[in-house]
Amino acid sequence: MFGLGRRLRIGTERLELRPPVHGDWRPWAELRESSAPFLQPWEPVWADDHLSRRAFSNRVYWAQRSIAAGTALPLFLIRGGDGALLGAITLDNIRRGPAQAGTAGYWIGAPFARQGYMREALNAVVHHAFHALDLSRIEAGCLPENAPSRRLLEGSGFKYEGVAQSYLQIGGRWRNHVLYANLRPDRRGRTDAG
Repeated sequence: MFGLGRRLRIGTERLELRPPVHGDWRPWAELRESSAPFLQPWEPVWADDHLSRRAFSNRVYWAQRSIAAGTALPLFLIRGGDGALLGAITLDNIRRGPAQAGTAGYWIGAPFARQGYMREALNAVVHHAFHALDLSRIEAGCLPENAPSRRLLEGSGFKYEGVAQSYLQIGGRWRNHVLYANLRPDRRGRTDAG
């Protein structure tokens, strides 16, 4: 549906956002493994084969299918200059029709946290979603105690909307999440329906 596949690239001042490719496995696995203590408190429990080449290949195939179908936009954050993989951001659960919405999720490796990279990526993905994909609403959620993620969302134009009870399994138990949304400014309250 997006019709861009492998050519899809979103550029920012310091980053290139692009879909994962099979050659990303080793840097991805090394970054995830070295960042595990930083990431795991905020994520679902990793499967036993989470870091395997096979599991990563499945992620790449899922990304390709999702982009082709227009249901998700999984992107890696690649730093300009040295080409280092910093993390990932996904616009998932893209809904068309009356909703015109999607859900953002993201992670960044521990060495690259709190340097503005994810804010740069999130702002670029929101802009792309509103202007290239014609979405009207981007949703995101995080654990209530995840202050850095809440600051990221609030600093990127997302507004707090409430709490979802037992929203996702994190660390092996159902956890509440705070929900945020970013609305396309020119569509607030408007529709083209006659």
